[in-house]
Formats: sequence, structure tokens, C-alpha cells
Amino acid sequence: MPRKDKSAQRVEFEAMLLSRHGYLFGSRTRAAGWQLDRSAYILLTRLRMDGPQSISQLSDAFGLDTSTLNRQTAAMMRAGLVERIPDPGGGIARKFRVTEQGEESLDADRACNLQILEKLLDDWTAEEVATFAADLERFNHAIERLDGRPWPRP
Repeated sequence: MPRKDKSAQRVEFEAMLLSRHGYLFGSRTRAAGWQLDRSAYILLTRLRMDGPQSISQLSDAFGLDTSTLNRQTAAMMRAGLVERIPDPGGGIARKFRVTEQGEESLDADRACNLQILEKLLDDWTAEEVATFAADLERFNHAIERLDGRPWPRP
């Protein structure tokens, strides 16, 4: 049932603007202080949370085709961010694991992101930040339920 107050239209518009701004995860250059592109940042985060994953597992988790993930992981291997290892569980498929360099790059980029967020939220109260975080989490959970791909959380 459509909302009479047009709230969904406001959410759509603000979400579009948020994706456009790209402050946190937009395309960036190494000169700007970031080391990772958006896909590497997200893939490394997922590998850190779930541990080593095969292309098939990553495809299921992200809803991406294997050719896309093969290109992304190949670029990440060339950059020294991930390595291929035998399946720790004894399976046939090789898995990708975050390297020490990948961990360091992810930590450095996350620190840059947090610095930006702290500036953006500087004039917000702690309660406003907590409410915003809870609302974003709730919104993301709703997307994940619809998509059928829950994202692990710490």
C-alpha cells in the first residue's frame, strides 16, 4: 500500500544523494589516502568476517556472477590483498584469504572512513548518532531480508 505522506520518496531521494556523494566508498585514488576501491573494501570486509571463501561462496554471498568475482579477486591477488589457499575444511575448491597487506589496507581505509564520519557527525549528539546507526542497520536488515543475503555483523 503506498504511503500518503511521500516518505518513501524522500528516502529514495536521500539514498540516491548518499550514493552520489561517495565520501566513504566512492571511487577514490591512492593519492587521496585510500588504498582500496569499493569492491576490494567490501570483499575484504566479508572475508575478514567470514574467513576464507571460495568463488562460489562469494558469488552466493554477493549475488554476483563468478566471472565478476574472478576479475575482482584476480586484481586483489595482483595487489597482494588476498591469497588462494587450499580449503581449510578439506573441500576441493580453493579459497581466498585476506593477506597481512590486505588487513593493513582495510584497516587504513576504515580509519580514513571513520575520520570522515566523525567530521560529518561532529555536531550530532551521541543519541542522534546511535539512533541513525540503529535506523541504518534496520534498513539494511530489511534489504537483506528482501534480497535473501544477510550480511554478517560483528
